[in-house]
Amino acid sequence: MVVLRNLRIAAACALACTAVPAGARSLPASVRTTGTIEGRVVLLREPAPVEPRPDPAALGVGGPRDQADRRRSVVFLETAPQGAFEAASPPRAVLDQRRETFVPYVLAVRAGTTVDFPNRDRTYHNVFSLSKTKRFDLGRYPRGESRSVRFDRPGVVRVFCEIHSHMSAFVIVFAHRFFTITDADGRYRIEGIPPGSYSLAVWHQGEVRQRRTVDVPETGGAVELDFEL
Repeated sequence: MVVLRNLRIAAACALACTAVPAGARSLPASVRTTGTIEGRVVLLREPAPVEPRPDPAALGVGGPRDQADRRRSVVFLETAPQGAFEAASPPRAVLDQRRETFVPYVLAVRAGTTVDFPNRDRTYHNVFSLSKTKRFDLGRYPRGESRSVRFDRPGVVRVFCEIHSHMSAFVIVFAHRFFTITDADGRYRIEGIPPGSYSLAVWHQGEVRQRRTVDVPETGGAVELDFEL
């Protein structure tokens, strides 16, 4: 069942990175009117906390873990505007390791982004992934060192630490820029969308939880759309 669910997640992400709606405008400079989709994702259930394993070497290192990251969702267009896949220079991103936790828990990037994995703990870490989208193993490295991975293909990448089994995170890779991660209050905002009809999806805790159709009018402006998960 886990394998089947992972395949469904990868398929959903692939759709988000390649599909183009029939009624959507293209993105070249000739398109002057664009719109914004914004709203809030409300979680009806709190995510289960992840407790660290007892580690004598970590005594006194830090306090309780912040669950805010685990409440965040990724909101994205499954049907992207034409021209959304034009080459760009994605910035570098950081997936930190602090208090035996990946921070942030969910990282959304464009294909071609290089992600740095700095170790800020007193213990060694070994970041790896067996995901089909990107397989890698950075090996063991101590505090103060950082290693990096370039994510070239769209898809979902589950990241783990070989030393600390309770550590995990997600890297969601898109071929376009029409995605965002909700803030601490669950709010999101995607800007610069050409007029057209789109499928807007919400990904949370390993899978796409909801999809809604949204229309960006010819006049542009903001369209509000809320979700409850």
